[in-house]
Amino acid sequence: MKRESRGIQSIEVGGELLRALARSGEPMMLRDLAREAGMTPAKAHPYLASFSRIGLIEQDETTGRYEIGALALELGLISLRRLSGVHIARPKIAALASQIGHAVSLAVWGTHGPTVVQLEEPAQPVHIVMRAGSVMALLETATGRAFAAFLPEKTINAALESGLDRHGVGYNPKRAVKGAKVAEMLTEVRKHGLARALGDPLPGVNAFSAPVFDHSGHVALVITAMGPEGTFDARWDSPIAHALRDCAGGISKRLGHGITAAAE
Repeated sequence: MKRESRGIQSIEVGGELLRALARSGEPMMLRDLAREAGMTPAKAHPYLASFSRIGLIEQDETTGRYEIGALALELGLISLRRLSGVHIARPKIAALASQIGHAVSLAVWGTHGPTVVQLEEPAQPVHIVMRAGSVMALLETATGRAFAAFLPEKTINAALESGLDRHGVGYNPKRAVKGAKVAEMLTEVRKHGLARALGDPLPGVNAFSAPVFDHSGHVALVITAMGPEGTFDARWDSPIAHALRDCAGGISKRLGHGITAAAE
């Protein structure tokens, strides 16, 4: 019989606060966070103070609400990067960035929608409002559109209707989530196998995004190439577009995409 290792009870108790914050997915007031963790605010506060000091959580100075901190984000990103698809893709997107001379990002479908887990910048980086951990709006960004076009319709509809990506880069609270324009936009993405953004939502920055599929045909990742509109060739048949498609296709093949169909 395996002997259970001795733990520290106070850490396990405090961990309930982290779990409650993770379940919420939103910044929380002390009283609400304590209630969800099954303790009083007075009991919760010392734990939160300690978690704040080490970066597991942080408190907004204006609203007083608590949210996930930098250390927690870093740990989450490390976990995401260890996933097989991300592990395979990381050196590939670094090579792609070097090949095309533009920034390349890698995103997964996370708790709040399209989430960047890796960003490779060229020798002369361009200012882009994006970093590892950034959430990208579903309909307003090339990264988001690639997910929206190829993930199951039920998944995307639920995400759009709930505003899952409302904290995402480029998010427009007045956007239409259904209708002919949305359908036409996603049809274009499927037609070209790429999503494209031309100076919107990031002024002066163009982008292409390509989906990466796993062995079951599910979108595992999205790779996005982006750069200044003056040097980033955004034609559908441009060298950048071809290089991005080849990169995404190669990673998809490594993940087993198409192998089952070929065998059948």
